[in-house]
Amino acid sequence: MARKIKRARKQPQSASAKAVKILFFLSISFMASLSFIGDFAPIVPDIPEYDNNQGTGFIATIAPAAQQMQAAYGVHASISIAQAILESDWGESELSAVYNNLYGMKGEDPGNTVLLTTNEYYNGQWVTIQAKFRVYGSWTESVQDHALLFVNGTTWDPNQYAPVLQAATYQEAAQALQDCGYATDPDYATKLIAVIEQHALYEYDS
Repeated sequence: MARKIKRARKQPQSASAKAVKILFFLSISFMASLSFIGDFAPIVPDIPEYDNNQGTGFIATIAPAAQQMQAAYGVHASISIAQAILESDWGESELSAVYNNLYGMKGEDPGNTVLLTTNEYYNGQWVTIQAKFRVYGSWTESVQDHALLFVNGTTWDPNQYAPVLQAATYQEAAQALQDCGYATDPDYATKLIAVIEQHALYEYDS
């Protein structure tokens, strides 16, 4: 006579076990939704952290040159200072600290350029590339060359940055910079305006 095999009875799940399962599936769903949303979320402005002593000293160092360029060529001093803050991380980046290049100005002359890694925004995403950047003898030289770029434009369009010089306010100048293609960052104007207003850089325009 064949023996009947008893099947083990399935024990009912406790309330705590059910809760764990529910939380697990909810967390999976939540992470999946974040992944989906992330493709469409705008880039949050990445403004360098501000250290009072360091930041005040940096602004005081380059403000005179920025104001001179405003008097000579009409470049808003607030724009020159704010761009230097964003591009150089308060003068702490390798490009600015070692090579005195505050604005990420690129060049082709092997005699006064250095090859460095940088991030550029292309086709909706950030990519890492290598590019040649200009080397300056001082931060003042960098501020001057930055202003002359707006005055002289590029080799392919001498009037490329004319709207920046024609802007009546720093807000207009910031937007003109982005529209003229100075930076690939789609939030560049927003970041500039935020830095200017956070540190009252508009006071240097008067």
